[in-house]
Amino acid sequence: MFRPWLMSMLIAVFVVAALPASAQTDPPVYGRQLMTKQEQMEYQQKMRAAPDAAAREEIRAEHHKAMQERAKQQGITLPDQPPARGGGAGRGMGPGQGMGAGQGMGPGGGMGRGMGPGGAQGQ
Repeated sequence: MFRPWLMSMLIAVFVVAALPASAQTDPPVYGRQLMTKQEQMEYQQKMRAAPDAAAREEIRAEHHKAMQERAKQQGITLPDQPPARGGGAGRGMGPGQGMGAGQGMGPGGGMGRGMGPGGAQGQ
């Protein structure tokens, strides 16, 4: 018998595994709000096909310039630089209560005096 949380974890693993590799690894495309889905896919394919980092940087620079031009034609302002990629201190688990030593259950008040010597209710 599976516990509900275990079943949920298994489903999550299968869902992530079913995603195309590109959906798991590709960074956001600069200026994507100005591009069709087809253009986004073509750009990502071009980036994946680049033989090395230098070629990817050249493709990225050309794309950046093209998106700046397109934005200017449409009267839209894009940031000068695309958002930073990867790393950094994001919104992770943070300090919180966690599962370690801390406030836990504590001694508590209990539910009465108990049944030990001198604690019987009827005496």
